[in-house]
Amino acid sequence: MAVTNLQWTDAHCHLEYAGGPGSGASPDSSSSPEQVDAAALHAEVEAADAAGVVRLIDVGTDEARSRLAVQHAALSRAVWATVGLHPHDSSQGWGWIEPILQAATPADRIVGVGECGLDYHYDHSERSVQRQAFAAQIELAHRFKLALVIHTRNAWDDTFAILRSEGVPERTVFHCFTGGPTEANISLALGDGVMLSFSGVVSYKSAPENRAAAALCPLDRMTVETDSPYLTPVPHRGKRNVPGYVPLVGAAVAEAKGVALEEVASSTWRNAAKLFGLPLRHTPE
Repeated sequence: MAVTNLQWTDAHCHLEYAGGPGSGASPDSSSSPEQVDAAALHAEVEAADAAGVVRLIDVGTDEARSRLAVQHAALSRAVWATVGLHPHDSSQGWGWIEPILQAATPADRIVGVGECGLDYHYDHSERSVQRQAFAAQIELAHRFKLALVIHTRNAWDDTFAILRSEGVPERTVFHCFTGGPTEANISLALGDGVMLSFSGVVSYKSAPENRAAAALCPLDRMTVETDSPYLTPVPHRGKRNVPGYVPLVGAAVAEAKGVALEEVASSTWRNAAKLFGLPLRHTPE
């Protein structure tokens, strides 16, 4: 395990799966979770804290999971929430997002819109509907001055086109960035506030292009994430991913860039604070 006297932010995780199958919804379930498993949440937070991961961004992917993320943030001072509609679920409609944002107070700890974007790999929703949902959520990020959390898979050209058409929010992150150097350069050129978030994929032998992207990405333009319970980093690949594995992602990024782990930790900590509007100094729960 990586050094634990460093502070890390998991810039993207899904805490409805805290505790694994039986807690909330299991990772292979298509049903939406309906209630918080407080014990499982606190156990996940405590395990992450023991690994030095003291801030978790719990990301919404539909209405139920977005509302659950807000509940998680209310239960733990280590958690912040985003509200959004994943491209897989674009056909469900996104009219519920704006009322949540309008009614939100600082106590709700909502820091982003998304994850939203385009996924042409699975095409669970029609592409035209995905594009409409993505554009609508970009507009909401602008209007409510929140970070935009982007999911894009096999859809780079349309993703870039929509961002240019709608305008790139000042704080934008390409979550679980899986592109190579070409996509990294185009993404970073969209604006100074655009960041790339690297996941466990950067540790996979099968992902040399992703490591090349991490190598060229400036330290002040990246975050690290687990996307838990998915994409578990080496050496735990094949097991359920957890926020406490963020230091392993950081170690893979450090190796790709040829820099010290401490540099990745301090840079990604500052970047996540800037991206999500969090205080730079951590106050323990």
